[in-house]
Amino acid sequence: MLKMPQSAYISLRQHGEETYPHECCGVLLGHFEDDGARSVSRIARCGNTRADSLHNRYSIDPRELIHIQRDGRERGEEIVGFYHSHPDHPAQWSPTDLAEAHWFGCSYVITSVENGAATITNSFVLTGSDESDKRFVHEKIEIV
Repeated sequence: MLKMPQSAYISLRQHGEETYPHECCGVLLGHFEDDGARSVSRIARCGNTRADSLHNRYSIDPRELIHIQRDGRERGEEIVGFYHSHPDHPAQWSPTDLAEAHWFGCSYVITSVENGAATITNSFVLTGSDESDKRFVHEKIEIV
């Protein structure tokens, strides 16, 4: 389960609307709970550094990710997931999303943005032990 404050949920959906018709992307910061849930305390918006296919691909600059991770540690937070938008496509993971996901145990949130308006937001946790058996499992988003 992914637990997220309403303000973070609203903000990541707005980010998708602001970048439409391109994909947005960002990081979920918070804590891993003892019961396996991920609890978000805040999000960090990232720039989409893809040079091509901005409408259906995203990439986060590794330097930006390291900065976010360091800043989170100073605040006592961990990276618990990532988010991005799917402009004019369903809020479901794609084969590319799975191929480019490498943070096992983290949540991957996808918001469908139809004609500039955020519609459905879903979350998937990346499970498996390595690249050969990784998969996404749908998880509930609880707004707290």
